[in-house]
Amino acid sequence: MDALLQAMIRPAFEFLPLQSTTLIFSMLAAAVSQLLSALSLPQVGLPALFIISLLSATLLPMGSEPAVFAVVKMNPDLLLPAIIVATLGNTLGGAISYMMGYGAKRAFAAHRQTRWFGWLVRFGPKTLLLSWLPGIGDPLCSLAGWLKMPFWPSVLYMGIGKLARYACMTWLLLEVPDSVWQRLFNWL
Repeated sequence: MDALLQAMIRPAFEFLPLQSTTLIFSMLAAAVSQLLSALSLPQVGLPALFIISLLSATLLPMGSEPAVFAVVKMNPDLLLPAIIVATLGNTLGGAISYMMGYGAKRAFAAHRQTRWFGWLVRFGPKTLLLSWLPGIGDPLCSLAGWLKMPFWPSVLYMGIGKLARYACMTWLLLEVPDSVWQRLFNWL
């Protein structure tokens, strides 16, 4: 697994000797491992959920839903707080992506426009109701910043979309019997 991850990050550091890339990878792997170990402690459930939700709303390739499911399954009394904390963390992460896009506009003004640009210009901040969608939601937040859409309406629509996602996914988790999930995972 380490060799696969190392092969994935190698192109980003091609200009460095292989030994330096190995050292960088080792440091990143150790830091991520320590962070995940600290966040997996039961006493840090909601703070860990906030951090995971925030990070997953940036352009990092991770999802926060498993963390929400774990917190709710371990302590059903935390259903509403978990949804609220995950929504706040994910919305703040979307706002960070927005600001990254806003800053990128200054740095890369010559970037060619895509169909997403036209879509965002046409529908405005309401487009960010789709910020919950995997794969396109986080880049949508960045493009909104790039286009300098009004910040607070953008954050409001991000929050509404993300709240709807967590509410629906958590409801689904609680309503579908565990045996169905186990059969599904065994089948996959």
